[in-house]
Amino acid sequence: MIGALRALALAGSVLMAGDGRAEVTHDILEFSDLDGWADDDHDAALAAFRNTCADFNDPDWLSLCAVADTIAPGKARGFFELFFRPVLVGNGEPALFTGYFEPELDGSLSRTDRFRYPLYKMPPEARDNNPWLTREEILTSEVMQGRGLEIAWVDDPVELFFLQIQGSGRIRLTNGKMLRVGYGGANGHPYRSIGVELVRRGIYGAHQVSAQVIKNWVRRNPEAGEALLYHNPSYVFFRRIRSIPAQDGPLGAMNRSVTAMRSVAVDPDFTPLGVPVWVEKDGADPLRRLMVAQDTGSAIKGAQRADIFFGTGDAAGQAAGKLRDPGRMVMLMPIQRAYAMVPDGL
Repeated sequence: MIGALRALALAGSVLMAGDGRAEVTHDILEFSDLDGWADDDHDAALAAFRNTCADFNDPDWLSLCAVADTIAPGKARGFFELFFRPVLVGNGEPALFTGYFEPELDGSLSRTDRFRYPLYKMPPEARDNNPWLTREEILTSEVMQGRGLEIAWVDDPVELFFLQIQGSGRIRLTNGKMLRVGYGGANGHPYRSIGVELVRRGIYGAHQVSAQVIKNWVRRNPEAGEALLYHNPSYVFFRRIRSIPAQDGPLGAMNRSVTAMRSVAVDPDFTPLGVPVWVEKDGADPLRRLMVAQDTGSAIKGAQRADIFFGTGDAAGQAAGKLRDPGRMVMLMPIQRAYAMVPDGL
């Protein structure tokens, strides 16, 4: 049942700006409006929240973080309900949930017949020139060779391409150790989706395209597949990350490890990083869960756009790649901040 505060909120209807774009709306809800709220594991959500809470600079947030550190197991739901209010933010666009993951590739610290596709550090001239060379120019010229820019070598150029899309991952070395890499910069060219290109060419319908479908097509068509990868001129460089234990998740936009199925990437123009968000993902496998906005992404744009972190490895990648579902996302904001977001304080 819709709460009284939600019914009173003037932001509940979408207004249009003078340029025709939908204005941002803020609608205060009650916790009873959140489908499945009582059934979630709030302790797990609180653990993820604590991971980045100390990065807030504002006194009210820091006070909440101090309280969060004192919450005993089993009391997390009461903490959220006492100090926060749910706020539904909209900008006239439907919600869309997708998933992302941390790839795990096989690799080596030295080049071999098997491991011959390098992960590169960013060269100085790429930082000084924006845009720099395209993907095709980088990979078909000798500009990167003989300069010690290789971090590691992997055995699959298609997996390396998707590692660049994800921006971070782990390399399973031949000695059994793990090497973690993170985003180290880019060549400055805009990202162009090869999935969209396959649809444009009539090879697949939009509903058929997924990461696995793209990988299989490129492998079945080596020459055309290589050309397809060059369709995306953007090229990502990496850096080696030594500070994160292998069992922890990759670094998100807050420079802290993200947590599988508790961290979500959002558009910070609408959802501040670090805030708890209630996810109501519909579709074939509905999900109702309290997560934390701890990451961003170049394709994550809009008030109701979110990318759920599924974890590390192939299974996480397969699950993340299938996700493209509607629903809604609701922020949990400190009480005073929540009411300040609504016109006239309603």
